Amino acid sequence: MAGGEKISIRQFTVLAMFYTIGTTILVIPSTLASDAKQNAWIASIAGLLASMAIVALYIAIGRLYPNTTLAGMLEAAFGKWLGKLATLAFIFFSFVGGSAVLYYMGNFMTTQIMPETPIGAFIVLFGGLVVIGVRLGLEVLARTAEILFPWFLMLFIVSALFLLPEIDLANVKPIVGIGLKPIAKASLAYTGTATLPLVLFLMFFPAALNRKQGAGKALLVGNVIGGLFIVIVTYLSISVLGADFSSRNLYPSYALAKKINIGNFIQRVEILMAGMWFLSIFFKAAFYAYGFAAGLARLCGCKDYRPLALPCGMILIAYSLVVYPNVVYMMDFDSTVYIPYAISTGLLLPLLLLAAGLIRKKPGGRTNE
Repeated sequence: MAGGEKISIRQFTVLAMFYTIGTTILVIPSTLASDAKQNAWIASIAGLLASMAIVALYIAIGRLYPNTTLAGMLEAAFGKWLGKLATLAFIFFSFVGGSAVLYYMGNFMTTQIMPETPIGAFIVLFGGLVVIGVRLGLEVLARTAEILFPWFLMLFIVSALFLLPEIDLANVKPIVGIGLKPIAKASLAYTGTATLPLVLFLMFFPAALNRKQGAGKALLVGNVIGGLFIVIVTYLSISVLGADFSSRNLYPSYALAKKINIGNFIQRVEILMAGMWFLSIFFKAAFYAYGFAAGLARLCGCKDYRPLALPCGMILIAYSLVVYPNVVYMMDFDSTVYIPYAISTGLLLPLLLLAAGLIRKKPGGRTNE
């Protein structure tokens, strides 16, 4: 983290909300419907509750190391060399995550909006915006999120209100008719997509906040607000489109927006959903890139991560073109490999970090802070 960067509690809350929503708002209803069928909205609520426990873990780690970044926390807990090895694991997580998000954006544009345009064109353009955001720094990203939040909220409320007449309650019945196991599996997918990547916020949480008091609450509130948006979109997808259509459509939220029809006058406004997604996915990609650049800067002993923004962004753009050979591979990877990988990086490693930190903080225990 560059010295002197500070963001407010409110800005941090909005960043946590946008990062939680990220790609999730567009793709997670399909995953949840595949596992939990008509109970996908219940699975999203269960995933939100589980997410609160995971966020509590990150808050505990932040309170244990309030004045350093994730890389500094790892070195303080595990020692210099093991700490650097663990930092490398988080750098790789940021690298893969950032590349995947750029691919998601490009694939969405080429399959839903402009199919004749090469995917590389969208990835390069969007990746350039991400590089600019990271290069300008954490404070600029935070202010941008604060400015864009009212627009996101307005688009979401308008879309949700316009869809209310299309709701068919028969699509959500029977409730819990398939048992609890599919719901638990679906909630795990929600948590892995929406919450476990929040571990990268430890790169600047709570060290970059202008007030430490209330920092943990801000992270929790941002995650919960973002989760509520996802729960509402999932419920609308199931109640309007039905579980079968939602599970077979790669982007059910976008298809959901196509259902808006008010008096045969207000219709075909699916670009509203696309606009919301572009806002949230920008911050998701930006903070993956931030984690990649800031982690490498710390590993290499650089005082400022921003000179690495351009080379790291170029690497992310190049890898995003090959990270998924095709959509079938992407869906298989996300359903079989990504969730265990996210759990190991976003849950198991933080648990080890917290345990090692508590041991070193005990009277008589060593500390490298």
